[in-house]
Amino acid sequence: MLPDPLPRPAPIGNDEYHARRAALMQQLPAHSAVLLPGAGLVTRSRDSDHPFRQNSDFHYLTGFPEPDALLLLLPGRDEGESVLFCQDRDPSLEAWTGIRLGAEGAIREHGVDQAFENAERDQCLETLLDGRTSLYLMLGDAESLALAEEVRERLAGRVRRGACPPQRYVDLAPLLNEMRLLKSEGELALMRHAARISALAHRRAMRAARPGLGEYQLQAELEHEFRWHGGSGPAYASIVGGGGNACVLHYIENNKPLREGELVLIDAGAEFELYAGDITRTFPVGGRFSGAQRDLYEVVLTAQERAVAAVRPGVTLVEVHDGVVRDLTAGLIRLGLLEGEVEARIEDESYKRFYLHSTSHWLGLDVHDVGDYRIEGKPRPLEPGMVLTVEPGLYTPTDEDIPEQYRGIGIRIEDDVAVTSEGQEVLTGDVPKRMAEIEALMAKE
Repeated sequence: MLPDPLPRPAPIGNDEYHARRAALMQQLPAHSAVLLPGAGLVTRSRDSDHPFRQNSDFHYLTGFPEPDALLLLLPGRDEGESVLFCQDRDPSLEAWTGIRLGAEGAIREHGVDQAFENAERDQCLETLLDGRTSLYLMLGDAESLALAEEVRERLAGRVRRGACPPQRYVDLAPLLNEMRLLKSEGELALMRHAARISALAHRRAMRAARPGLGEYQLQAELEHEFRWHGGSGPAYASIVGGGGNACVLHYIENNKPLREGELVLIDAGAEFELYAGDITRTFPVGGRFSGAQRDLYEVVLTAQERAVAAVRPGVTLVEVHDGVVRDLTAGLIRLGLLEGEVEARIEDESYKRFYLHSTSHWLGLDVHDVGDYRIEGKPRPLEPGMVLTVEPGLYTPTDEDIPEQYRGIGIRIEDDVAVTSEGQEVLTGDVPKRMAEIEALMAKE
């Protein structure tokens, strides 16, 4: 019998989107504007498109779900400070692709002050941006720059008639990145749900695993669970690496058989309402860890649990990472994979042969979410509302100087952690990571 889907949390309401836009505009100088395009459709092949996913920044400010939209923010404008452009209503196309909201629907459903259909966009943009001296946009986005240049050139042609085109472009990313870094209670509720779905999927994959299955079959188990509980699918390309494939950090082919005596590393998470889950677990294909696997796994687990416990306000991600490096290096020396003193092996970075990546990244609307890691060149202290991953790992080469029992083993353990005023909340605690708990789960019929 299939399980009941998890109850859905409340979506982000229009009041919160309105508050975000207002908070952004409060940071802007007089006579400025924000220009932010949404995402468009991407062709998969001929007349088939990839599933649509809204631009994260655009979604953060609007919640508007349709392609080819554009947001203008115009602080101080009497007729309305938020203006949305959207697809035209077109019954002949809507019969194929579904009902479009149109301008009236955008105002009614998403609470913007004004809306126009795209047929009116060019003419309206010229009028709306006339007199706005500073234009905030994503300077790294070619579409935004091209659109801004087009409007500015048209206004420049009317300067003698009193038009005033934007005088400068300012990068919008730093302002939005800072806002997105600190999650609201509504966002945290959605992220908890994405984490719960992701955890259920990992548990399902553990129960399904057995020698002879393909990596892709565990991927199918994961992604079934994502969709069953209301997720839009994976938040990123699912990684299912058996045996030595686990040592390839971004292995996504997922096309090899699972073998008795090997471990399988799964790095996968659900996307729910555009918010990402991100979990990694490593477990034995046959349900029991071997001696060498246990030795390596215990080193990673100890480092991971200590790192999670270290997350709290005021601590930096550099401090969390440094603790992981120390624990992993000590474990490698204890197992004979490195020699000498811990400090010396950290100093000469010989541990990097086995641990190639950082311990953490921000998590949110993007799996590698926005936000500076340093402020004025110094590591940024953690604050309540930040959400991050904690994901140490060890990846042993197959070189002849590596003891045979340790060759070609990849282990990573990753949880999603929210910073709270008291310390931390582990969002992904529903999936086991201690060896006895994993073996017990896999033993159940």
